[in-house]
Amino acid sequence: MPTIFTHAVVPLAAGLALGRTALPPRLVAAGVVAAMAPDFDTIAFKLGIDYAAPFGHRGASHSIVFAFALGLLAAACAPWLRSGRRRAFAFVALCALSHPLLDALTNGGLGVALLWPWSQTRFFAPWRPIAVSPIGAGFFSARGAAVLWSELRWVVLPLALAALPWMAIRKHLAGRR
Repeated sequence: MPTIFTHAVVPLAAGLALGRTALPPRLVAAGVVAAMAPDFDTIAFKLGIDYAAPFGHRGASHSIVFAFALGLLAAACAPWLRSGRRRAFAFVALCALSHPLLDALTNGGLGVALLWPWSQTRFFAPWRPIAVSPIGAGFFSARGAAVLWSELRWVVLPLALAALPWMAIRKHLAGRR
């Protein structure tokens, strides 16, 4: 998996690109939580649930159904998020879905259960350039530093390069008003 911090970059980059009018700060914050939420399944290790089990790491919480459920929760909370229901649903669901899609690009683990509950199959992308993050204390090691470099190269910089021009265009157009 990419580190939990890197998963948060997806909604933050969208917020930067589209601005506060399109994505209010509360909605971006909900997107950050949704993008990180699938990894809360690591508690399964403490509960004795096997990694490869349906509710193990990268299982049900890494599915399209889970992303859809978080989107529905956001739609229900849309007034508090200062957003329309459709926008809240779509943004939060896409942020949650970005998590397993990034995990599928990693070079380790068992893959992601995108199609749970219909299939227990774990999927990887055909191209896997992102170094898998160590779970737990191993993050603060030479391997952890290599993972951060990999995430910077393959996730953070591309998202920043995609978001910054949109932000500049948006600010330029706002200045012309």
